[in-house]
Amino acid sequence: MPRSSLAALAVAALALAGCGSSSSSTTSSSSTAAATTPTQTPRAFIARFTKPSTLGSTVPANGDVNPYGLVTIPTSVGKLNAGNLLVSNFNDKENNQGTGTTIDQVTPAGKSSLFATVDAKALPGSCPGGVGLTTALNVLPGGYVVVGSLPTTNGKSATAKAGCLIVLDSAGKAVETIAGHNIQGPWDSTAVSQGSTTTLFVSNALNGGADDGVKTVDNSTVVRIGLESGPGQSPKVLSEQVIANKIPWVDSPTALVIGPTGLALGANGTLYLADTLVNRITAIPQAMTRTTPVPAGGTTVSEGQLLKEPLGLVLAPNGDIITSNAGDGNIIETTPAGKQLIAATADTKTGAGSLFGLALAPNETGLYYVDDGENTLRLLH
Repeated sequence: MPRSSLAALAVAALALAGCGSSSSSTTSSSSTAAATTPTQTPRAFIARFTKPSTLGSTVPANGDVNPYGLVTIPTSVGKLNAGNLLVSNFNDKENNQGTGTTIDQVTPAGKSSLFATVDAKALPGSCPGGVGLTTALNVLPGGYVVVGSLPTTNGKSATAKAGCLIVLDSAGKAVETIAGHNIQGPWDSTAVSQGSTTTLFVSNALNGGADDGVKTVDNSTVVRIGLESGPGQSPKVLSEQVIANKIPWVDSPTALVIGPTGLALGANGTLYLADTLVNRITAIPQAMTRTTPVPAGGTTVSEGQLLKEPLGLVLAPNGDIITSNAGDGNIIETTPAGKQLIAATADTKTGAGSLFGLALAPNETGLYYVDDGENTLRLLH
């Protein structure tokens, strides 16, 4: 899809997912674009980072494009090397959304290798519609990787299906799927692990199916899933609980689906959510323990202003909320009290629709992000 079409959609219809170009640079380069600071304060974590640099391409040998999910590998096991990053691709080489099947492993220096190709015909469990890998991407104890699938047959919203969560072992082999009523278009996720147990939070962006989303409908959810895993022990689902509901979403012939996206868990047990369609960040209190869903996706933390259809979400070391914008090429830092501190320019070339997954660089040295306008992994430093 032409970038100009996506940019127009972002302005007119809160575009969620830009269709990345199939071309990309395979060598490291740097941009001289500086961060802009409309309301900069010394407290802002990302204020010190003014240089967006391209680390390397995220396009694997099969030509998949549109990098979405991004997560840092915590421990070396199997093919996984600690400190490297995993990137999930949403589009195939023809740029059809919801048809990407690959996960790349990329070093901090930008060298990419294939971690996994997920074959829809060889999945070990149910996954309605097949494979189209989303932003939902996490590494669990034992080196298991869980990735979301919101698949289509031809890249069009009318063919989108509920999908599933796909679990791969440390060799990149699919070993199980997590599907059912609580998993409908898993769009993003975040996880916290202690020992062998993991609490996985998943935002769903296709509840009821594509037909329900022809017009905006308020029925998307965030689900909490309890898992147990370890070396040689694939994840076992211990519990599932919907902790937020009545979140708006809508499908789109161009953007596929616009709904709840980024998630991050605060130290006080509050789960923050990027409510893309409403252009806000919300808070879901007592996310680890609550037994009833909070309506409307939680309470509003911050809305509008510098936020332009927030997508990816991660917490800074100081507890601030960092989000990537679909509506422009900026990354925004917001305090838990709702004050928007800074907009850092991360993409000046393709702008709207380019930014998705975020991850912190080690030792507070920067912020990794995927840029699906150029199909690259980048670093704001």
